Amino acid sequence: MPSILTIWLFVWGYSFIQNNISRHLNRGIVHIISLIAYKSVEISDDDVQEYLLEIKPELEGDPDELAMRAKLPENDRKARIYKLKKNLSKVWVDGPGSVAGFLAAVIAVCIIGAVLASFVGKSLWRMAESFIMNTPLIRRVYPYVKQFTDFLLTQEKQKKLFLRVVAVEYPREGIWSLGFVTGSGFEKVVNTLQREFLTVLIPTAPAPFTGFIITVPKKQTIDLDMTIEEAIRFIVSGGVITPDKGPARAALQ
Repeated sequence: MPSILTIWLFVWGYSFIQNNISRHLNRGIVHIISLIAYKSVEISDDDVQEYLLEIKPELEGDPDELAMRAKLPENDRKARIYKLKKNLSKVWVDGPGSVAGFLAAVIAVCIIGAVLASFVGKSLWRMAESFIMNTPLIRRVYPYVKQFTDFLLTQEKQKKLFLRVVAVEYPREGIWSLGFVTGSGFEKVVNTLQREFLTVLIPTAPAPFTGFIITVPKKQTIDLDMTIEEAIRFIVSGGVITPDKGPARAALQ
């Protein structure tokens, strides 16, 4: 099953990129080639008429008008481009050449990533983000989307948001749940009771980023020898994947 799922994920990723990115890149490449090399295409009056009927089927009922338009130099040029694009598309869009678009997409992502990682790229990206943050409507959505994606994709963000992993008796005494410490509790409660509190996110499986937020006394929590990444794997797997060593397994049994 893991092997099948791994292969399926790669196939799905390849198909997604092909359908949403590669095909459009290949069509763009075909269009550019057609604009440059159309003069080398041999074409007849029948080919020109076929092109005209493709874009204007109503001309089929008027053969004289069709023949007249077929003699126009502009339609001759367009028909050459149309024929070349049609032939190239069979190979580069719908045929084996379609893999070129996939490779171009991968290379483009690598180049863009390298540029954005540089000093100049970071400066340009900050300018772009500044423009987005000043754009009405978009600025209401973008910060939350960025926060969510940064959290999912950046381990440093996860470490900053989740301070450490603890075990808490929740939802009642005698039942231990895994939780992420996210803060030091409500200041008003801490000052009133003169005790240390922790704000803990009790995640729900298999989505570790949703759950219940509770505030509990620090003494009622147990620090687990478990990294944030290990805790997320534990939750996503429903408790099947546990750290090989450390007190986490014993504490949760």
